[in-house]
Amino acid sequence: MKALFDTSSLKCSKIITKEYSTSFSWGIRLFAPAIRPDIYAIYGFVRYADEIVDSFHGYNQEVLFKEFVNDYQNALQRRISLNPILNAFQHVVIKYNLQTYVDDFLKRMEADLYITEYETDAEYKNYIYGSADVVGLMCLRVFVNNNDAQFNALKASARYLGSAFQKVNFLRDIKDDTELLGRSYFPNIKNNNLNNLAKADIIKDIESDFNEAYKGIVQLPIESRLGVYLAYKYYLKLLHKLKRMDSKRLLCERIRISNPLKLVILTKAYIRYKLNVI
Repeated sequence: MKALFDTSSLKCSKIITKEYSTSFSWGIRLFAPAIRPDIYAIYGFVRYADEIVDSFHGYNQEVLFKEFVNDYQNALQRRISLNPILNAFQHVVIKYNLQTYVDDFLKRMEADLYITEYETDAEYKNYIYGSADVVGLMCLRVFVNNNDAQFNALKASARYLGSAFQKVNFLRDIKDDTELLGRSYFPNIKNNNLNNLAKADIIKDIESDFNEAYKGIVQLPIESRLGVYLAYKYYLKLLHKLKRMDSKRLLCERIRISNPLKLVILTKAYIRYKLNVI
């Protein structure tokens, strides 16, 4: 039965989420049951695309990525794919009309195969839009259940949140991006020469994104608000740790949030949610 295949496909997307991100996995569990499968499907797809261009060293990443994109396009046309991640995702793309966002995302992932430096602010923002903002917009479509009025009211905040998450990742991963991938995303850092002044400018920009994003989080439907708020608080804690660290240390190690601290963040977020103060 096709229904059984679809169910097992979603389970695969859920496994991918758990394996690759405990923080997002915890957040998704706080969503209403009705919207969790679609968010798992989105995460599974974007994670696999990102892993192809970032992690599959020793393989022909260009060929693998083109095959992945071709298989995705076939899945949309056929309404089925033998790749369970793509099979789960194509349902969501069609249900919420996400094709344009997915195309933008895939273009930015492909750029990671060829582009190693973003020299202007416009190039930097363009990359962030396609690699992160559109993922936030895809999720927002699910959160508001295709309600255009709600979507239009909240899409600016969704983009700010996507940008904030991506910029935090860039700063946290600057060591690996530089040493392993040979990439430099921040236009104000030349020759990978991160200093405290440049870091302060980046932090200030991210803080502004988070402030704008919060305005939308508090307006999200109740079914998704707590899960998004938890992810927001987790990344905000990462930002606070990055802010306290010397720039030279960031070039030597990757910071993390321990599981006990994640549990503290979860508990505090849940209490605020129950008190109706988010």
